[in-house]
Amino acid sequence: MKKTFAAGALVALSYSVPALADENKPEYLSDWWHQSVNVVGSYHTRFGPQLNNDVYLEYEAFARKDWFDFYGYVDVPKFFGVGNSNDRGAWDDGSPLFVEIEPRFSIDKLTGVDLGVGPFKEWYVANNIIYDHGRSSDSRQSTWYVGLGNDIDTGTDLSLSTNIYAKYQWKNYGAGNENEWDGYRFKVKYAYPLGALWGGNVAYIGFTNVDFGSDLRNKDGRSRTGNSIASSHILSLGYDHWHYAVVARYFHNGGQWADGAELNFGQGPFEVKSTGWGYYLVVGYSF
Repeated sequence: MKKTFAAGALVALSYSVPALADENKPEYLSDWWHQSVNVVGSYHTRFGPQLNNDVYLEYEAFARKDWFDFYGYVDVPKFFGVGNSNDRGAWDDGSPLFVEIEPRFSIDKLTGVDLGVGPFKEWYVANNIIYDHGRSSDSRQSTWYVGLGNDIDTGTDLSLSTNIYAKYQWKNYGAGNENEWDGYRFKVKYAYPLGALWGGNVAYIGFTNVDFGSDLRNKDGRSRTGNSIASSHILSLGYDHWHYAVVARYFHNGGQWADGAELNFGQGPFEVKSTGWGYYLVVGYSF
């Protein structure tokens, strides 16, 4: 489903410092493993060749402790039985589980050496692992991105980090680039607090994935591409436990499908719509 929301920022904004500091009245199950359960509604997402709408359940977590930096989520697609005609999920022979995790390991802290240079204040071995448990071998995805990441000191309230990865593609829904190294990804994440509103904290959060250098078009033809972009822009409102967000995500050749190509999966020809905007609404509870 590929619906990650900016390195746990939605969850982070719902954690207040006073609540975490109150040892006599703990507000959360953990003071370092921050987690929430979310209900997510999506409209016109473009990770496949056809537009997709869905309402699904999500577990989301982030953590930062010593040398370990983590973000991840587990989705149960179409959990509430709501979606368009292209949507399949847990209860109608679609994927029952979609997982994405982004563990990073601090090189500075593991080696005990300050590797900061200018605004680049900390370096990581960065990973981005995606798994879609489809009902058959040809409906599964398993992808590993591995590379180098860093945190950047902007001198402002803007949080900024980047990662550059090489991609190893195991399963890819039966595509021709399975079981090989194929392409690269550049990821940038950013978050900026906007202030208080209605007793909560408002923030703008964003992240962009740029995939490039893939041989998929050469292997599978003109309906696929060697590149894609997904750029997400999030306005969030966080409280001690509840958080809310609206998300606009721009896709360019989403899922490496060539926008405008004509396909036919046995139910008549259709035009691929992999470039354009998709939208999400999120309601979550942190615990």
